[in-house]
Amino acid sequence: MKAPLIAWLALTAIPAFAPSLALAHVVAAPGEAKAGAYSAVAFRVGHACAAGDTTLKVRVEIPDGVASARPQPKTGWTIDIEKDGDKAAAVTWTGRLPDDQFDDFALLMKLPAKPGNLVFPVIQSCEKGESQWTEIPDPERPGEKLTRPAPILRLIPAAAEQTPAMPDMPGMKH
Repeated sequence: MKAPLIAWLALTAIPAFAPSLALAHVVAAPGEAKAGAYSAVAFRVGHACAAGDTTLKVRVEIPDGVASARPQPKTGWTIDIEKDGDKAAAVTWTGRLPDDQFDDFALLMKLPAKPGNLVFPVIQSCEKGESQWTEIPDPERPGEKLTRPAPILRLIPAAAEQTPAMPDMPGMKH
């Protein structure tokens, strides 16, 4: 009798924890965008630095090659844009995000023309500590598990523009 009850409890508990497992890291959403395009990318914060904590700041560092980055305002949050010359180097949102909620911190960016991966280090400051989402996967160690991976945006090649075929026109030779 105990075994079926334990199995039932285990199976019903998995869906309850699945959302928190899926949001275990700060991630870029969407995870890919067209190289050379303007794209709105949200950095999704799924939980605080520790259980029961509250996020107070989210700082997103803008990688080299991003021509421009403009933050989306959030009600109840202030925004600080750190500049390197005339370009944004980092954006910090300051406000309050309880541990039992998630939120997106979005940037509209002009992305580099070259396909590849863009790494966005994120610093999440909370009442009881800080989480540095800055680890970068080592290409020499595929499948390596990282504790605090930085969000990555994969830049895909822009689709080659196709010129429509010219229809045959009477009296014209091709």
